[in-house]
Amino acid sequence: MNALIIAKRVIKQLQGDRRFLGLSIIAPLIIIYFLKVLFDAFPSNPFSIPVTNYAIPFIAFIVHFLSFILCAILLVQERTRGTLERMLISGFNRTSIIGGYTLGYIGLATLQASVVLFESLWLFDLNFDKKTILILFIVIWLLAVVSVMIGIFISTFARHEGHVFPFIPLFVLPSLFLSGVIINVDALPGWAEFIGKCFPLHYAVNIIHEIIKKEYSLNKTYIDFAILSGYIFFLWILASLTMREEV
Repeated sequence: MNALIIAKRVIKQLQGDRRFLGLSIIAPLIIIYFLKVLFDAFPSNPFSIPVTNYAIPFIAFIVHFLSFILCAILLVQERTRGTLERMLISGFNRTSIIGGYTLGYIGLATLQASVVLFESLWLFDLNFDKKTILILFIVIWLLAVVSVMIGIFISTFARHEGHVFPFIPLFVLPSLFLSGVIINVDALPGWAEFIGKCFPLHYAVNIIHEIIKKEYSLNKTYIDFAILSGYIFFLWILASLTMREEV
């Protein structure tokens, strides 16, 4: 019940911040357009990059990156304003606070996943059936929710917005390089493959690579779906345990 109260407040706050909402939706659309321009610039030869193998994984990464950064910055702002501290004083426990913020941002994650996926299907002229599109949406949506949870967790260690940005080279870029977006993790050195499999993006990319095949099997994606979903609950508990009461 307390989580729903907090979620309602977060949603109301997001609705009042039109600039943030605009940035959250317009920024990924612009970035995806630039990605399309990049793919179109590659020469047409036998070694040309296959769009179907790279477009959707890169798009998933874009949603992952932006959801993480924007959520982390917003939560740090809440902390510096004393909002989180007042909630704790008012009797809200850490689990309810984390759950409330997660529920509040899920709506934004859903909107991001929807517009990004459909823009990508249109721009890259990807002809998937309705079932495949639905599964791709679920994967990108789950990754966005996980990204929100990562942003919440990271925000517990930051005292101001500037502390969030060092996590970009420490977390986001290794996630891109080692999760299978660019190259299969099996081709990496053993230690790099192990690190890559620790990132939630890896499991989202695994599902995407399977789903975009002409003939795919959902049975091969169940474990990846379970692990990706498990990150949500793991990070929820972890963020609840690490949340500080003071700014």
